[in-house]
Amino acid sequence: MSVTSPSSSPYNASDWIRDFHPADPAAPRMICFPHAGGAASYYFPVSRALAGRVEVLAVQYPGRQDRHTEPPLTDVHALAAHAFRELPRDGLDRTWLFGHSMGAAVAFEVALLMEREHGVSPAGLIVSGRRAPSRFRGETVHRQGDEALIASVKALNGTDPSVFADPETRRLVLPTLRADYQAIETYRPAGVPRVACPLFAFLGDADPLTTIDEAEDWRRHTEGPFTLRVFEGNHFYLTPRAGEVVAEISRLIVPPQA
Repeated sequence: MSVTSPSSSPYNASDWIRDFHPADPAAPRMICFPHAGGAASYYFPVSRALAGRVEVLAVQYPGRQDRHTEPPLTDVHALAAHAFRELPRDGLDRTWLFGHSMGAAVAFEVALLMEREHGVSPAGLIVSGRRAPSRFRGETVHRQGDEALIASVKALNGTDPSVFADPETRRLVLPTLRADYQAIETYRPAGVPRVACPLFAFLGDADPLTTIDEAEDWRRHTEGPFTLRVFEGNHFYLTPRAGEVVAEISRLIVPPQA
C-alpha cells in the first residue's frame, strides 16, 4: 500500500496523526482508527469525500508505512494510550471517533480515556465491523503459522493479494499483522465499560467476524443513545459501500444547514 502525502498541518508533527486535507477550524472533527494490518492512508478517501465539511484525522500505528521501522504494539490498551496522548486537546466537544475492526476497540478505549482523563465525552463514537467488547470468540490466529495467518487475512478480502506474493513485502507486513491480531484477539476490557456519548455501530450483513447480535451488544457499552446501521457486504463493506458510509457519517456529524 502506498503512502499518501498528508497536508501541511500541525498535527502531522506527530508520528501518530495524519491530516490529509485542510478544514475549517470550526468544522466537526472525526478521528479514524485503522483495522488490523491497516494504516492511516486507508481513510484518505473518507477525508477527501468529507473535505471542507469535516476535519478528518487518521491514526498511524507503529510498524507500517512511514513507521515501518518501529516495532508494532501488541495490546489494544497500549495503542489507545499512545494515540490518546497525541490527539488534539482543543475542540473535544466537536470530536467524533471512528474505528473499523480492531480500530473500533481502540477508538472505544480512547473514548473511555477522554472521559476519564479530561472529563469530556466525544461528540459521538462510531464502531464498525467489530463485535461488542463484552463478546468474545477465543480466536488464536496470531499463534498460528504464517500461511494460516495469511489465509485468514485473504479470506476477509480487504488486502491486495500481491502484498503476500512479493517475498520482501511479505517479510515486512507479517510481523505487524501478527502483532495486530494478537492485540485484538487478546483484548479483554474489565467488566462492561460504558461511554457517556452516543454510540453508533456499523456492520456488513455478511461479516464473518461479527454477527448482528454481537454488534447489537454495543448497546450495553454506552449510557447515551445507541443505533445499529447494517450495510450490504462483508467485513470490508466500507470499500464497495463507500458512498453510503460517507453519506451516513455526514448525516450524523455535519450540522444541518440553517
